[in-house]
Amino acid sequence: MDLSGFLVFCGVYAMATFSPGPAVAAIVARTLAVGARRTAPFIFGVIAGDLVWFALVALGLAALAQNFQTLFLVIKYAGVAYLLYLAFKLWTAPADAPKEAPQARGEGWKLFLGGLALTMGNAKVMVFFVSILPLVVDLAALTPLLAMELAVTMMLILSAAMWTYALAASRARRLISSPRAMRLVNRGTGAVMAGAAVAVAARS
Repeated sequence: MDLSGFLVFCGVYAMATFSPGPAVAAIVARTLAVGARRTAPFIFGVIAGDLVWFALVALGLAALAQNFQTLFLVIKYAGVAYLLYLAFKLWTAPADAPKEAPQARGEGWKLFLGGLALTMGNAKVMVFFVSILPLVVDLAALTPLLAMELAVTMMLILSAAMWTYALAASRARRLISSPRAMRLVNRGTGAVMAGAAVAVAARS
């Protein structure tokens, strides 16, 4: 891949990742409710999901993966169920003054798997890797070294996109100073999280 092709890939992927979707909505909502630190595992799960999809495409397994629709429906609705669970937890959370709390035992892995499931079952992500990526990258000429370079580039771009939203939400969260405001934030972000779950479930 020459430099111009690489820059086209970076531009297309950046546009896809920075455009708001269910993952962005979930990250913003959770960061507003509990802070950026406790949102990090979810972000790592989202990044891992993109890398898994890229690996499927790079190995020529995308067409095979599409035949396992039942499996991907299960993954998709597992992600939806987890988003609804997070929405319920936010809606019913106590209206304490905002503070950066430590993660509960086992919370990190649950968040990671939730982010992974959401990404694997997200139709927007699936369409990008199965339909758009092959138009930008010549998969027939993909070498292991180039695949590694693209994977690292994707990690950097996607991390920048997700952390941009998370840090913006974290800054907004610092402006919350009263329990009443925190209650409104919890319920508002819970509603956003539920909306993201509905959006994922509705997309085919």
